[in-house]
Amino acid sequence: MNSFYYGKDHLTASKAFDILNNNIIGSIDPNTKKIIASCATIVQKIASSERTVYGINTGFGPLCSSRISPEKTKELQRKILLSHSVGVGKPISKKLAKLMMVLKVHALAKGVSGISIEVIDRILWHIDEDIIPVVPEQGSVGASGDLAPLAHLFLPLIGEGAVHFKGDILESSEVLNRFGLSKVELSAKDGLALINGTQFIAAHALQVVDQFYNCLWHADLIGAMMLEGLQGSPMPFHKALHAQRPHNGSVYVANKISEYLENSEIVLSHSGCDRVQDPYSLRCMPQVHGASRNAWLHLKEAVEIEINSVTDNPLIFSEDLTISGGNFHGQPLALPLDYACLAISELGSISERRTYLSLEGKYPGTPKLLMEDVGLNSGFMILQYTSAALASENKGLCFPSSADSIPTSLGQEDHVSMGSIGGRKALQVCGNVTKILAIEMLCAAQAFDFRKPLKSGRIINQSHEFIRNIISHAIEDRIFSIDIEKAVEIIIDKKLYNHLHHESDSHQKEQNQLFEVY
Repeated sequence: MNSFYYGKDHLTASKAFDILNNNIIGSIDPNTKKIIASCATIVQKIASSERTVYGINTGFGPLCSSRISPEKTKELQRKILLSHSVGVGKPISKKLAKLMMVLKVHALAKGVSGISIEVIDRILWHIDEDIIPVVPEQGSVGASGDLAPLAHLFLPLIGEGAVHFKGDILESSEVLNRFGLSKVELSAKDGLALINGTQFIAAHALQVVDQFYNCLWHADLIGAMMLEGLQGSPMPFHKALHAQRPHNGSVYVANKISEYLENSEIVLSHSGCDRVQDPYSLRCMPQVHGASRNAWLHLKEAVEIEINSVTDNPLIFSEDLTISGGNFHGQPLALPLDYACLAISELGSISERRTYLSLEGKYPGTPKLLMEDVGLNSGFMILQYTSAALASENKGLCFPSSADSIPTSLGQEDHVSMGSIGGRKALQVCGNVTKILAIEMLCAAQAFDFRKPLKSGRIINQSHEFIRNIISHAIEDRIFSIDIEKAVEIIIDKKLYNHLHHESDSHQKEQNQLFEVY
């Protein structure tokens, strides 16, 4: 099994998920431990000196001018975890909370936070034993980092709060007792280093990178299948066209859809038809999907800078150089998350339009509402209602969270990012778009059925066969929500994606190339 050294190796999105899923073991090497210990020693010297350094021997936020005596610095660090645990709402997923811990360890192991090695060892214990704290989803404004969620994340270190343990939620003190462990005694700077940082925002952003990519991949393939089902033209994907406007995302999508259509009997069957142009939702897939792909890449690049950065405060470079700055501010992720949220929503918007097109019955061989006996049967009519509802819901969620700022901390934090809210909203939109694409998948597969015995390119044929092995062709009305759930599962669990990559060496090469991506 591969290893990853926190604080030393470069963390990518794919490696973060590998650690999360136990495909890679994360640890700290001896030299990094020395660097961490050296920085912690500097903090202890400052705490015992006459010098005033924020967060080490002062209060926090607007209390930064309140001097704390050396004998009370440990109590100060414990109380900051207690006082900042003000989160509300339902808990975030265990997966997200564990991802936060992974990201936090990597940042603390850079050796400029002044954290005690004992604290890091305990966090690693939680990760390795899969004993993950319960963290409420609401309460961060993305200013001094994600104060409230990070405070909840690390309450178990001091024997407070609750944890996920073997499928249950238990008090952390009970779990520590089961393992014969005592709570950690925090030293100067420990508490502040734990709760300062952008790990809540960054963990959400990593999940968005993953889910957004999944939506992009399925949108291209499902869109190509719908194009075949409606006998759309392949010409809008021609290389010569996109060479005249070579945005990376557009060129990529055009090439990918062309690959999907390669050697298609369906394309050849209507090569001489008199249709001049297809509607935009078919014709402009490279431009729309491609623009969303560019937004995804922008988010991915910002995230990978963030997860290799130190985002707490102050940072300790030497006994003579401690800097109180603003690395905890969430704006570098808040803006890309809002951009990504809009870009994900657009994938759903254009997918819903393709679903609508497939129901009109205007394309030769494709019956109205995708069913031959309508009247008694409503066919696929109402699936589009659900798609429209989800697309409309996304429009409301696209208002940029980063456009708002409410001062906190008695005005000390007079501009905040709201990046935590942006991350949560972007994940909601990803979930909605997954369902919209699932509905288009059902309609595209149904439309494709009416093109038989003609075949499309190899990849679309394999995809259609895979879908039909799970969801049958509909000849009359049934409870379509069951079909939708099956289609959603195909997308979320990446069943079709994994099937095609297993079947094709060229797809495997694509995965490797794009997933440095990731």
